[in-house]
Amino acid sequence: MQAMASPDPAAPCPADFVVVLMTAPDADGAGRMAGVLVDEQLVACVNIVPGLRSIYRWQGKVCDESEVLCLMKTRLDLFPALRERIATLHPYQVPEIIALPLAAGSAPYLDWIRQSTK
Repeated sequence: MQAMASPDPAAPCPADFVVVLMTAPDADGAGRMAGVLVDEQLVACVNIVPGLRSIYRWQGKVCDESEVLCLMKTRLDLFPALRERIATLHPYQVPEIIALPLAAGSAPYLDWIRQSTK
């Protein structure tokens, strides 16, 4: 019987990272916010996905708007600072800022996130 390899203690733990979802009214504004967040090392990467259609209720009215979706990769411990920074940069009164935990991930990629954030 072959012994199981012990986990690498230096390997990043997926639970220490999150993917943050944020919508924005357009790609240009999303790009400006993404540039600031990457420059300030609050996130390692932002993917801007165009072509989103959002239907939601706001102030008693059903709205149907075009938006873009931003997928941000960062560390869980940076989420409070990231949330606050997005709130200062975002044009919406109540922006979507949702963090999703990681169940698993490529160790080299998670290490890159760790090294790319402060």
